[in-house]
Amino acid sequence: MPALPPAVPLALPLALPLFVCVTLLHAHAGLYRPGTVLSGLDQLPALAARTAVAWCAVAALLAAHFPAHTLSLAALAGGAAVQLAVSGAGRSLLHTRRRALARDRLRSALVVGTGPAAPRLAALLAQHPEYGLRPVGIAAPAASGDAQDTRPEPTGQDGAGLSLPVLTSTEEIHRAVIRNGVQEALFVGAGTGADADVDADAAAGNAPGTGAGSGTGRGDPGTGWAGRGGLVALFHAYGCATSFVGTGPWATAAPPAVMAHHLWGFSRRRVDPPAVRRHAALAKRLLDVVGAGAALLAVAPVLAACALAVRLGDGPGVLFRQERVGQHGRHFTLLKFRTLRPSDDHESATRWNVAGDLRMSPVGAFLRRTSMDELPQLWNVLRGDMSLVGPRPERPFFVANFSKTLPGYAARHRMPVGITGLAQVHGLRGDTSIEERSRFDNHYIDHWTLWQDICILVRTAVSLVRPAGS
Repeated sequence: MPALPPAVPLALPLALPLFVCVTLLHAHAGLYRPGTVLSGLDQLPALAARTAVAWCAVAALLAAHFPAHTLSLAALAGGAAVQLAVSGAGRSLLHTRRRALARDRLRSALVVGTGPAAPRLAALLAQHPEYGLRPVGIAAPAASGDAQDTRPEPTGQDGAGLSLPVLTSTEEIHRAVIRNGVQEALFVGAGTGADADVDADAAAGNAPGTGAGSGTGRGDPGTGWAGRGGLVALFHAYGCATSFVGTGPWATAAPPAVMAHHLWGFSRRRVDPPAVRRHAALAKRLLDVVGAGAALLAVAPVLAACALAVRLGDGPGVLFRQERVGQHGRHFTLLKFRTLRPSDDHESATRWNVAGDLRMSPVGAFLRRTSMDELPQLWNVLRGDMSLVGPRPERPFFVANFSKTLPGYAARHRMPVGITGLAQVHGLRGDTSIEERSRFDNHYIDHWTLWQDICILVRTAVSLVRPAGS
């Protein structure tokens, strides 16, 4: 490789913009996105193009600000070639490692479709763990007048002894996603007519947001789902990677893709959520980090006073830790100031409300009445377990029970749980209607805006002036 110009102490300052430029270009191209595990050769053209663009940009920057040290064409080509070789080798090693991990840590997947295509794809996934997917169910809506059971029958190599639950309603899908921690949704057997149009729109990136299709799931029971667009939005709301598998209008209309994007010969096209939703999630997280960080600094003396009062009044064990269900059904440990020491873990997990319990000390009663026992949850927000605003998290025992009996309850977990929410500022806290809370929570999710979060936080702050407790 030709020697670089003598004054190349500038190489170190230029390394940072070069690294940032290449990283942003690769991210924009989706090279860091989880999904089908490729090989270094598959990504070599994309790596080469973006490496060349980055080096040209940095060389132009160098020539503009330091004309005496302009890179020659040979130096530019040599530097880009070295970086491409190192980058290609590194990504090949990374993909080899990812393929090994994919076999050991299978991701839960739902197969969506009717007819023989869905069970066939599920069986293939079970037979080929190299794709890193473990089918946990088949979503198969029955058409009007069609009462047949689409449960896969193990026949020949397609069946492979596989038996999976068949989900026939949107509510069942909500529950399955939460219980199984579903991370992938695979739509197979593209429809015709209206469904095909929806498929083509979704594949082109026009999938709708979290609207009616992702709410409580009350559609026309006689016709199954009106189209796949609502289900695509539902899976996106839960953070599931979504793909169309097989053939359909989207396959012929789509631009050529990487050859490796297939599942045992079935074409696979990923459907990304609308960009506005991704940006909204980032904005909400930024509000959480800034708001929770500022609040923790502001109330630090109050936190210290509360901790001291609990220690002096109720003995050791200032913080109370309890398992709760967060976004997408993930469990986390919620923090509160201890206001009552439960007799055992079973009472802690299954007792609905302790308000008025005679075992509660005056300190505990005061903390609950003023809601100051919730202040440690600001740390949960900073950790990413919770948000400042969202549906209130509940214990796994009650989530399981309410999800079985209340339509739409499972859908509350499409968004991060929060310290306060729309239901709470309307007085629905403590021993109040779970059905009404669920309705408020789903309405909040379906019509979320950053400004509404700010409004709810302001209303919550005002309500603390006239506390009602829980």
